[in-house]
Amino acid sequence: MLRRKARGVQGGRHGDPLDADQERRVRAVLALGGVPQADLPDGVQQVRLRLLERAAGGREAPRDVSAWAAVVASNLAMDWHRAQRRQERLGERLAALRRPDHAVGDDSSLLSAAVARGLDELPDAQRQVLVLRFYADLPVRGIAERLGIPEGTVKSRLHTAVRALRARLHEDEVV
Repeated sequence: MLRRKARGVQGGRHGDPLDADQERRVRAVLALGGVPQADLPDGVQQVRLRLLERAAGGREAPRDVSAWAAVVASNLAMDWHRAQRRQERLGERLAALRRPDHAVGDDSSLLSAAVARGLDELPDAQRQVLVLRFYADLPVRGIAERLGIPEGTVKSRLHTAVRALRARLHEDEVV
């Protein structure tokens, strides 16, 4: 039955709509988008599910499954961040009722933590193009096509996002 649902979908092994390289790329986009290691398998499954649903709905397979999967993974990472922010706000409100002490991150992961914080502070649209450009390695034209926005908008968002992230890293004295 899985094979029938996957018809028309480019794929990997035994009806899997993602080949090994595409799965690695999806994992990388999710991880670099801030999704924790423990949640990566669920994210990969979500991308597979969306690709299978697309085929089951009779829609044509994407021209470039790898790029399409990277965009979907980027969107999933943004959704994860939104949910995480909601949880953090709730946690902050609860902590304010108790004690405002916060544990400081491990020195060995200072850069990673600073980049993650910087990414979290970016508006969703800027974070999305930054992740798609530098982590999913999509060209500006590819990002514009996938997101349905002009190339100039992609370039502007990238420029602004990189500048803000660089400023954040200098602020934290990480670079």
